[in-house]
Amino acid sequence: MTTSAMVSNDATALGILAVILGFVFYTSSSTHPFWQKFYKYIPALLLCYFLPSLLNTFGVIDGHASQLYFVASRYLLPACLVLLILSVDLKAILSLGPKAVIMFLTGTLGIVIGGPIALLSVSMIDPSLLGGNGPDAVWRGMTTLAGSWIGGGANQAAMKEIYEVGGEIFSVMVTVDVIVANIWMAVLLFMASKAKEIDARTGADTTAIEALKEKVEKYHAENSRIPSLRDIMLIVAVGFGVTGFAHFAADFLGPFFEVNYPWTEDYSLTSKFFWLVVIVTTIGLGLSFSPVRHLEASGASKIASAFLYILVATIGLHMDVSKVMDTPIYFLIGIVWMLVHAGLMLLVAKLIKAPLFYMAVGSQANVGGAASAPVVAAAFHPALAPVGVLLAVFGYALGTYMAWLCGQLLQIVAV
Repeated sequence: MTTSAMVSNDATALGILAVILGFVFYTSSSTHPFWQKFYKYIPALLLCYFLPSLLNTFGVIDGHASQLYFVASRYLLPACLVLLILSVDLKAILSLGPKAVIMFLTGTLGIVIGGPIALLSVSMIDPSLLGGNGPDAVWRGMTTLAGSWIGGGANQAAMKEIYEVGGEIFSVMVTVDVIVANIWMAVLLFMASKAKEIDARTGADTTAIEALKEKVEKYHAENSRIPSLRDIMLIVAVGFGVTGFAHFAADFLGPFFEVNYPWTEDYSLTSKFFWLVVIVTTIGLGLSFSPVRHLEASGASKIASAFLYILVATIGLHMDVSKVMDTPIYFLIGIVWMLVHAGLMLLVAKLIKAPLFYMAVGSQANVGGAASAPVVAAAFHPALAPVGVLLAVFGYALGTYMAWLCGQLLQIVAV
């Protein structure tokens, strides 16, 4: 692909991202007073995400021309999910209670009602946003945003077809999706670094979360060892072996449902990525009941976290902050929409005294899906990453229905 970026070779781009990640981890563990003070206010994970976005914004690397995100999301993410989930204590996760699901559903509701509210609010500034029933009507484009923010790419594509969205407004909304969702993810990562203070202020009950974290830390203290090459190769074998099988199965299942049961597109069953996530999650949960779970003692989750940080860097590489100035009115719609979603989640979290973790992961499972919900969950603790995965899969199932409902409300408001 032709690109005007300074670096067009993905091997070079990967090298730059690796150096950035190395720099962040080196300085974040430094005893130098400057770095200790710096990382007191700026979370390391946020930097791993923000610094690559500057490479894209200033034309050093073209994030959209690069295949790094595709490779990270299709190869490293599934392997990461398997390695994080294989040591999961499913009983302990279920003991977290219903608040995680309540916050997820609140996030979905926030997206459904947030779209019409945002369109009405911003139309007071620019009345031309309302009306219009052609393919490039603003409300039609917003339906694809709802699909992406409740489910994922497959749900977004479904809305494009259902509401016959024009190419011009669709491309604008894709840009709004990437920028606004990434800014919100950055906010969540920052909040995650302040979770204890925020939970203490809101009086949230974090007993179950802390118990799960302590259980994992106790296991590490009692069983962890310096991994041998054999241990590392076994971890790699399980991670990429399951990933390879999942791709094999997804390559069959996606087209099978698309050809024989096209109506299952509403459930994302025609999406290969959906099957990829579901299969690795299911196998990971199965392995958690087998002796394979003891690979955690050799550092399975640490290798998984390395994969996760590479994924974070490639996600950041898609963000171009300068694009906000191209179509500011549409970004204003996106920002107002996200504020409604966030405001409703914070209100419900306060009412039911839900920990920040439930709010952040419930939100990201909607807005970001399986590629980034475990990133936000792991920012609280690696043991909590599976919660993000499970909620994100739930989002795929709900995505098309809820986005369709949002589209109906948008049409009522606009036409």
